[in-house]
Amino acid sequence: LYSLGEPMCDLEPGTFQAADPNILERLKLCPALTGAQRDALNALLLSGDTAYGVPSSWDLQTLQDLGPLVLALDHTTLSLVGEAAREDFRRSIAASSISQGGSQREQSLLLLRALAAASAAPRPRLKRSSARCESEPVTANNIDDTVPFLSPEELNLCLSSEVLIENLEAVLDQPLTSGALQVLKKKVDEYFPSGIPEEQLRRLGELSRLYTEQEISQWQVTTSATLSALLDPSGGDWDDSQMQQLLSRYLALGGSLSGPLLQEIGGHHLCKLQEEQIQQIPAAAIGTAGQLNISSCSQSKKEQLYGKAREAFASLASTPSLYYCKIRPYLGGAPAEDLKDLANSGVINMDLATFLALNPQELQKLSVTDVKNLLGENLGELKRAEHEAVVLSWVHRQPQRELDCVLNIGLQGGLPQPTGTASSPAATTSMGTVTSPVPTTPASVTSSVTSPAPPTPP
Repeated sequence: LYSLGEPMCDLEPGTFQAADPNILERLKLCPALTGAQRDALNALLLSGDTAYGVPSSWDLQTLQDLGPLVLALDHTTLSLVGEAAREDFRRSIAASSISQGGSQREQSLLLLRALAAASAAPRPRLKRSSARCESEPVTANNIDDTVPFLSPEELNLCLSSEVLIENLEAVLDQPLTSGALQVLKKKVDEYFPSGIPEEQLRRLGELSRLYTEQEISQWQVTTSATLSALLDPSGGDWDDSQMQQLLSRYLALGGSLSGPLLQEIGGHHLCKLQEEQIQQIPAAAIGTAGQLNISSCSQSKKEQLYGKAREAFASLASTPSLYYCKIRPYLGGAPAEDLKDLANSGVINMDLATFLALNPQELQKLSVTDVKNLLGENLGELKRAEHEAVVLSWVHRQPQRELDCVLNIGLQGGLPQPTGTASSPAATTSMGTVTSPVPTTPASVTSSVTSPAPPTPP
């Protein structure tokens, strides 16, 4: 027995007809169906004894309602669906596949091919042994109607390099498998045997992500426009090693990293640059780069970037709240002296995440009052982080009396007050520095004194 909503992924195919009426909805939850289960599913749908009715009555909405089960439909079932419904569904799949990831796009392409095979007038299939295109050659006018339905082998034979280069963006807009993308890359490389011209690099899109570090090291990336086009996120993610090589090539050819480019690169990839490359970044670029997350940078790189940010935002120092807002992402590289100045500049209200990301060695140099002024209204949050290593280390260095009196948030583990000084106000300074207590006069001496000594003149 199956409870409501439980998938029937292990149900025997022979029992599909007699199963729960909601079996199709439950089968949608299964990650995959066996071949026998797919056959049983198609038989059930062909019978018309489901909420979807007979396949000949299906429209676009019905096909969409089938959800993942549509991938299990065989040629017989699909061929019974009206041609108009199949065409509408094909167009909706092709449109949505543009923004899909790799595995989803592969499934969409399989479905598109199944729909094409079920058409009343299917395209002639290419004989695998043939060395020439026996299907319809790809032209500028039929890209949408041909490219999605060609296997990598067919694409190689039916799409000329000339048509590809002239219509590269249109071809790349189609749902393409990884195998098809490799075919396109090979054609581009063959068309430009001496190297891809810079104006063509800007058009590569997701093809650019297929190139190795060695190949990227030969690219002519000399302008910010070319680098920006290659960084366009619509082309997919770059591997760290590819991105580092791309940026290194651009800088080696005399390129400069502007604020907008830094924003496109992102803090993560920025941190992968070598220190001498970071040194080439103009301070003004940091000033226009927006909020960069440099948490993955090494401490030395954080310090480099902080120095550039400090220079970029120096003119805002007279407005502490605005200055802090701009400098905050880079404070992980700030020295204690600058943090103290920031604490004394006004109401900062540093958030806990920024505080915990400060250079641990520099944080240890901050006094209790410094920390209170930095955190401001967020001081209470420090209690939640009392077991963080950097907070524990800082607490152990502070006088417990100051932690109690200045912070008053319940932090424990500070330096204890020296024994015998509790009743002597002179025993501690305002910063908790211990001084030697005045020795007590012995009783035998006290008894011989008949009058107090005169006060010492000022």
